[in-house]
Amino acid sequence: MVAGLLFLAFAYLAVGQAAATRNSAQTAADAAALAAAQDTRDKLAGQWKDVLLDPKKWLDILNGRAAVLDGCPRAYELAAQNDAHVVGQCAGQLWDLSYTVEVETNKTVGDSIVPGTESKHATASAKAVIEPLCSFDPLGEDAGSDVLPKLTCKDNRIWEPDPADPTGLPEPKDLFDVHLADL
Repeated sequence: MVAGLLFLAFAYLAVGQAAATRNSAQTAADAAALAAAQDTRDKLAGQWKDVLLDPKKWLDILNGRAAVLDGCPRAYELAAQNDAHVVGQCAGQLWDLSYTVEVETNKTVGDSIVPGTESKHATASAKAVIEPLCSFDPLGEDAGSDVLPKLTCKDNRIWEPDPADPTGLPEPKDLFDVHLADL
């Protein structure tokens, strides 16, 4: 009976080791996907500030059509910081403005009562999406005048861009939301 209880204890330990390794992989995948998306978000916001005086170009930026999906180097960095590496490829999708990343842990599950776990690595995938938080009316009351259109953002926050005051411009996090999404 004692041997049976010891076996069960070691079996639970093996399951715990596997779960911890799997959680590490998921954390690394989430961090990698979010890092890639945040890098692209920041670049999109930078593009918006570069064309601030030309509202005709705002829509492509705020809708993500002007995005350059080159955030994967950040995904590789964050995976490495979480003791994992990207397997396959980091894939950016322009149609839904997202990144999907699959990672594998550098460490194995380790020795346990279950044979073969000493060489098993955990893998996980994550998807991060960039969503615009702001819109504007290009044909609104200010159209055709020297006044820039107002941005209406989440929670009915209104931004009145003033190129003379760059400190009053929205930050990337004000223009775009980055979050994890279902695969």
